[in-house]
Amino acid sequence: MKHSTDRILTTHCGSMPRPHDLLDMMKLKITGEPYDHQAFAHRVRSAVAETVRRQVECGIDIPTDGEQGKHSFFGYVTDRLAGLEARPGQPFTLFADELAAFPEYYERYFAQAMIGGAVAPMVPLACTQQLSYVGQEALQREIDNLRAALQGLAYEDVFMPAVAPSGVGTNEHYASEEEYMFAAAEALRNEYRGIVDAGFVVQIDDPFLSDVYSDSSYTPLEKRKRGEMYIEAVNHGLKGIPPENVRYHTCYGINEGPRVHDAALKDVFEVMINVNAGAFSFEAGNPRHEHEYHLFEDLKLPEGTIVIPGVITHASNIVEHPELIAERLVRYAKLVGRENVIAGTDCGFSSQATYNTEVHPTVVWAKFQAMAEGAKLATKQLWG
Repeated sequence: MKHSTDRILTTHCGSMPRPHDLLDMMKLKITGEPYDHQAFAHRVRSAVAETVRRQVECGIDIPTDGEQGKHSFFGYVTDRLAGLEARPGQPFTLFADELAAFPEYYERYFAQAMIGGAVAPMVPLACTQQLSYVGQEALQREIDNLRAALQGLAYEDVFMPAVAPSGVGTNEHYASEEEYMFAAAEALRNEYRGIVDAGFVVQIDDPFLSDVYSDSSYTPLEKRKRGEMYIEAVNHGLKGIPPENVRYHTCYGINEGPRVHDAALKDVFEVMINVNAGAFSFEAGNPRHEHEYHLFEDLKLPEGTIVIPGVITHASNIVEHPELIAERLVRYAKLVGRENVIAGTDCGFSSQATYNTEVHPTVVWAKFQAMAEGAKLATKQLWG
């Protein structure tokens, strides 16, 4: 994994808006209707090429495939793991405390935003049999598509996201939650290893950790114990992979809402820091969390650990000013060392395949350009 050795590098969290014609084909695939398999595969490949090229053109140093072939950043595991069943009709609760506090707002929000325009409804998953990894071919297609998209482009590094064990679903088979979590990690190890063996950095996507700390139904001790179990499972899945090949991301999800029940970063970081990763990506660019850079005034990170604070947010269509972005980056650089800071985003810009992304695709590119400009300004201040 590259450090910012002579300038502040830029990256993002992974998911990017999909083209509408790809969404049309993806919807047929997910709903079980007839579709042209070859045309779908070709469109995914070309969409990956388009998004990678645009990322690089906008100044992203460490791009990815934009998860163009996935219908969800975690729901894709139905194609990768055997032993899971969908539970249509069961409630899929998001932001329970937020929803209880602002029911009128979220009724409209869910209808019009991410869920309202999704190519398929969000359906809970349940583990009903022993888990096993069956996604080798699908993963190889993703790797091949990304490699092809990178040809002829200038970049510093490449990453590929993969879901954390905590995002696989609920347990209806294993004797305990802990046994289930480690079984999920053992199965997902194939994916993590495959990404690293391909020469990419693997990003573990784990917003579910922050969800635990934001959930008032858990006591503080229960939050800590569950968070520790999540991290132990992640580390089990990463066994044998050097930390410098791993970046870990947590956030509070796609939510352009009040956000008053988001957990404090310091609470999440107390267990998150134990992941065997060389870099940590987290929300820092929206008004609920920008102040939390103060955490790093006292927190001592392992030597060489990279932080990837969000300096542009997915929770607003405002394009952040490059000077503000530079100010945010310089704050972190002064606290953890300029070489240990990479500019990032709060979350992905389309964690579900949807026609209605919170941030319009044209605004996403403008945000990336602003981040690249802000990184240049920060570099000038930090290196002269």
